[in-house]
Amino acid sequence: QVQLVESGGGLVQAGGSLRLSCAASGLTFSSYTAGWFRQAPGREREFVAVISRSGGWTIYKDSVKGRFTCSRDNAKNTLYLQMNSLKPEDTAVYYCAADLSTTTKADEYGYWGQGTQVTVSS
Repeated sequence: QVQLVESGGGLVQAGGSLRLSCAASGLTFSSYTAGWFRQAPGREREFVAVISRSGGWTIYKDSVKGRFTCSRDNAKNTLYLQMNSLKPEDTAVYYCAADLSTTTKADEYGYWGQGTQVTVSS
């Protein structure tokens, strides 16, 4: 079956960096658009970044532009999110997702990981 497994979360001070990874299995990863979403306590899940099947283009949430970089390695079936200059407001559970469609809407993604906690202290 399809599995997406995130890793790389943790506790970091404001201004620090983390790199999230999402290992995909059970699907032809290169055929899927992939994205990152996050959910903070008491808030709805929100879009962070999406990357095309080939990695040729990316779209970011405005508040992370210039700080976060989404990339993928289709040979390794892995999605990445490099997060720099982290802020306390970036604190959330981060999820990777994949779908055959090209979308930034969470409810249109068919496959999800279990999430990884990112906590940014001030």
